[in-house]
Amino acid sequence: MTAPDPFTPARLGPLTLRNRLIKCATFEGATPDALVTDDLIEFHREVAAGGVAMSTVAYCAVAPEGRTDRHQIWLRDEAMPGLRRLTDAIHSEGALAAAQLGHAGPVANSVSNRKKALGPSHIPAPMGMSVTQKLDADGITAMLATFRRAARIAVDSGFDGLEIHCGHNYLISSFLSPLLNHRHDGYGGSLVNRARFAREVVEAVRDEVGDEAAVWAKLNMYDGVGTPGTGHRSRFSGFNTDEACAVAQLLESDGHLDAIEPTAGSSLLNPMYLFHGEPPRDEFADAFRGAMRAGLKAMGPVFLKHYEYHDAYLLPLARQLRAAVRMPLILLGGITDRASMELALTEGFDFVAMGRALLREPDLPLRIQADPTTTSRCVHCNLCMPTIYSHTRCPIRAGEVPDPLAVEVTAQ
Repeated sequence: MTAPDPFTPARLGPLTLRNRLIKCATFEGATPDALVTDDLIEFHREVAAGGVAMSTVAYCAVAPEGRTDRHQIWLRDEAMPGLRRLTDAIHSEGALAAAQLGHAGPVANSVSNRKKALGPSHIPAPMGMSVTQKLDADGITAMLATFRRAARIAVDSGFDGLEIHCGHNYLISSFLSPLLNHRHDGYGGSLVNRARFAREVVEAVRDEVGDEAAVWAKLNMYDGVGTPGTGHRSRFSGFNTDEACAVAQLLESDGHLDAIEPTAGSSLLNPMYLFHGEPPRDEFADAFRGAMRAGLKAMGPVFLKHYEYHDAYLLPLARQLRAAVRMPLILLGGITDRASMELALTEGFDFVAMGRALLREPDLPLRIQADPTTTSRCVHCNLCMPTIYSHTRCPIRAGEVPDPLAVEVTAQ
């Protein structure tokens, strides 16, 4: 099969994208007052100018208690003027703008937010050193209205696409996980029940925005706990690939999504499964204070595991999702050059999403388009990960740590 050219226009729901490259949602750490700043605007304007078709703003919480800390944007009327400036800046560079709609659930910091973290059950919420408040039936109904209102605010602020965060054991993902969802009502137990909340959120968002925006879900394929498939499930297993395929089929049958972006890993249990590469254990611990810092120093090797990096590293899991559904899929994870883009498109994925490589080189897409032999200067050190708590950046690009590639050239 001949791969489509990644730099030709493509349709995503009601949208026409100028190419098949999407800047994925990577929290920018640039909203100290929970509102858009000039830094956030410049972050996305630069990426848009660098050649992607769409830049995704993360993390747009749907409610104040749904943030990993109080410095994150939450979608409300007060935020709209800044969000409009942000989408205007992205549009001025010829790209489209997407908002990642999410609720952190058990990943929320209740101390920072000064509000209880929420979950499907009473489960640990380590960011606030607390236990979640169980979302009851009335709370679920209210949450659906909250997602609906957030979607309206995003679209009215100029966003072209909405990504619903169903990954990483944030609120929707925690409902999907048998390890975290201990409910005995219509939202717990069987997979169909655990998937009910996700399906209702997606339906509410689509019902609100219709064809005013593209809508897709970032869906976990594997929480990184237990084994990827159901063959060896234990009481300590999380959401896995077989279940993800079944949920994707349910979402496809509902007909409310334009695409799915498969992801993996858990911000609660195994974050490095999403990233792969070197785990920045000391730097990650140093981003916190007090008990959290001490705990991360002690538990770093357990919490931040090492997974070998290779290009398109989520493709082996995502292939199973590709075989399970016919709807468009966006491949995430290790897309750094034309070869990895073409590999994804050859295997039937419709778009690719880029993250860390764009932190290192925002103009990488334009350079790859001009010269197909271009390689990324991202070395997958993951030192960008801890910077989300201050101002997300590539420390190599910022000159804060030596560039290993430059050292190699000098040595030669």
